[in-house]
Amino acid sequence: METLKIGIAGLGTVGASTVRLVEAEPTHGGSGRHIEVVAVSARDRTRDRGISLDGRAWFDDPVALARSDVDVFVELIGGAEGPALAAVEAALRSGKAVVTANKALLAAHGMRLVALAEEKGVPLLYEAAVAGGIPAIRTVRDGLAGIPITSVLGILNGTCNYILTRMEQEGLSFEACLADAQRLGYAEADPTFDVDGFDTAHKLAILSSIAFTTELDAGAVAVEGIRGVEPADLAAAAELGFRIKLLGIATMTEEGVDQRVHPTMVPRGTALAETMGVTNAVSIRGPAFGELVLSGPGAGGDATASAVVSDLTDLARGLAPRPLGRPASSLLPFRKPQAGGHRGAFYVRLPIADRAGAFAALAARMAAEGISLEQIVQKTPHRPEHLPPLDEQTVVLVTYPTTEAALARALKAIHDDGVIVRAPHVIRIAETL
Repeated sequence: METLKIGIAGLGTVGASTVRLVEAEPTHGGSGRHIEVVAVSARDRTRDRGISLDGRAWFDDPVALARSDVDVFVELIGGAEGPALAAVEAALRSGKAVVTANKALLAAHGMRLVALAEEKGVPLLYEAAVAGGIPAIRTVRDGLAGIPITSVLGILNGTCNYILTRMEQEGLSFEACLADAQRLGYAEADPTFDVDGFDTAHKLAILSSIAFTTELDAGAVAVEGIRGVEPADLAAAAELGFRIKLLGIATMTEEGVDQRVHPTMVPRGTALAETMGVTNAVSIRGPAFGELVLSGPGAGGDATASAVVSDLTDLARGLAPRPLGRPASSLLPFRKPQAGGHRGAFYVRLPIADRAGAFAALAARMAAEGISLEQIVQKTPHRPEHLPPLDEQTVVLVTYPTTEAALARALKAIHDDGVIVRAPHVIRIAETL
């Protein structure tokens, strides 16, 4: 039986799991070829990873591995620059097929790498880069090929979903839940990439490019993370019939593709609202099929490795889909809608000064921008009896659909009036996504 020789750069959790999965079933999917990991590269040769490296060539330099006598180069190093980029470029220039799980690399250099792969006539596959073990890429690229898609959205970061789940269920602060996520290994020591929304943005940009046949542009994603979400917001969401989720949302509009990442109030009982913990979910919508929801493990060694192995199996079967579903030269130029044009309902938490006329000033500024209010709720913070009363009140507003720009103008005017004592917190409501 012919052997498909694999070289893996990066032997962390995903790399080690990939080796184990390949060893467990070397003729995956009845491909007719034996899949074998023949060479590896990592920073520390002596580290115990729970796998045997006997009989496998060791490369200290991943670029040297990429240029070696392997059929497929698997990049699991991570990072948008440095060794990962250099090794992937070297593999493609050497005529090697590449499989990667590196969404940051694709977000930063995807168009250039896709063009290079097409120039050299070699596959570039990356199912594991988005949503871990969920087959999101192949569903959009292959399963829905030629079918119009109006939006792609979902929960694409397990760390954020875990934190928001714990905050909701236990009433804990963001800081407490983040510390626990770090202790359990769900969050990195520097959690910026996850909790500030950039990881979700990279994954969304990749899905959006395939769904709407446009050039990949991660820089066009408007990004807001979850640091500003407080237990009070989660409690208010529950009262209103929602859960707060960090969503990545890409929608085709008349002006172009609107790509956004932000906390969102999602109606309880829907698939996205009921996706809890570290689980991911992707919703794909189109006029021909309505809504298709994929849910499952979005991270973890075995889940992500399963997506890597699925790409290897495609290669063993002789399948080599185009990286973005069609030739890079035929992709539409990316067009971004005008900023602030998104229309929808909003939740607004306002800490306002406890003085006469504050409510009237707030209502007047909203009315001046044509914003109608569905609900106005005054929240009185609990204070121990031995402490003096606060000289502020918390007011929660729920607007009828309006534009982001109009709401921003109203909130700026309210701030300039001296009505707000601290910055307001705004969360979009998913009923009008």
